[in-house]
Amino acid sequence: MEKRYDSKIIRNNVLSMIVPITFENILQMAAGVVSMAFVGRINAIAIGAIGISNILYRIAWALFKGLGVGSSAFVARNYGAQNNNKISSVTEQGIFVVAIMSILMQQILYWNSETLLSIFNSSQELLHSASIYLKIISWSLPFAALIQFTAGILQGMGDAKTPMIVVSVLNIVNIIFSFLLIFGNFGFPNLGLRGAGYAYNIAHVVSAALGLYFLLKTNKELKEGTEKQKIGFRKEELLSLAKYGIPTSLELSFYQIGAIFITRAILNYGETAYAAYQLGLQAESVSYMPATGLAIAATAFVGRSLGSNDKKLGKMYLDELFKMTIIITAFAGGALLLFPKLIMRALTDDLEVVAIGAVYLIVMGFSQMPQNLSGLYNGVLRGAGYPNAPLINTGLGIWGIRIPLIILISTYFHGNILWIWLSMALDLFFRFIFAYSSYKRKDVFSED
Repeated sequence: MEKRYDSKIIRNNVLSMIVPITFENILQMAAGVVSMAFVGRINAIAIGAIGISNILYRIAWALFKGLGVGSSAFVARNYGAQNNNKISSVTEQGIFVVAIMSILMQQILYWNSETLLSIFNSSQELLHSASIYLKIISWSLPFAALIQFTAGILQGMGDAKTPMIVVSVLNIVNIIFSFLLIFGNFGFPNLGLRGAGYAYNIAHVVSAALGLYFLLKTNKELKEGTEKQKIGFRKEELLSLAKYGIPTSLELSFYQIGAIFITRAILNYGETAYAAYQLGLQAESVSYMPATGLAIAATAFVGRSLGSNDKKLGKMYLDELFKMTIIITAFAGGALLLFPKLIMRALTDDLEVVAIGAVYLIVMGFSQMPQNLSGLYNGVLRGAGYPNAPLINTGLGIWGIRIPLIILISTYFHGNILWIWLSMALDLFFRFIFAYSSYKRKDVFSED
């Protein structure tokens, strides 16, 4: 057997990819939990303000996250085919495209924050606080976009450690400055919610500078020994980036835009219920964030294998990733099922918030397996050059099942909030069935 087909080598390659991504995601989760715990000590309004601000922010963020994931799929296939010129070209052009688009989006968020937030139809106090926070964090968007693009390029080449370092710095700096600026510790001003926003911005500036340094260094190495090309916009590479990036951007945007309707529905049950949902999302990331690394690894390894026209190797990587997804989800999802109240109590002292959030975690605990497996198969489809399949999957699940059911339950039937959580779970089970069916239908690893 050739060395590359050795199961131990495949396992080690997978671990070298997913361990840094998992560590990165866990640290990101921990930073989010810590920051939310800091804000949770202010009041429920502050939690809600960050929650609804982040929904709008992440609609814009999703565009650049999609370009990052799309660039990862494109880079993986060309890296497998040893086409360094194309990777370098996309890197250089991508930096300019991301910079221009992100500055444009930042200005839209900043000058229209009050108007955009008014769609949530909540209390004036909550909307006012959210507007202040959204205006502040909007300035981080160009830096967040650069971080996402950097991670996509490097992960597509199989380098997960460098993005881990960049995001680790981001989260550590965010935690430190949140502690200093929210509460006014060590002589810093006590800024409360504003302090959380300023800390978020400082962290992104530092992290983006580090990411850009690594990206330019890698790009210089790619150019060594290849034919020099002038820096400029080349249609072929831009179209390739758009082919992979736009469907993924739309896919992520579907979820973020859908979050507006979900938020409006949950706010019908009161701001306490919404605070429980926000904290529940943070706690749920214990399960799905580690599995995100497996989906990214699937895109990278399958893309590289197919780029080098080695379908057998791609299938072996998928088999290894599938086993790891099952194991990780069994442990992490099990924690949500067994210790929901304990997890919620770590985030808040409000017993009513704990009770509502614990029910959410139990429902999501049952849904983690289909959610994480659908993410894995969507990663395979992107790596295989089918970015539209995950887009259709998410669109049908969010807009065909989740949103209609939630609107009916909250607005027309005024059902118990448990039915909102169950609607989300139904969507996740549907998306798993669709993702697996798409994978089988595309017959990614068939020998033609």
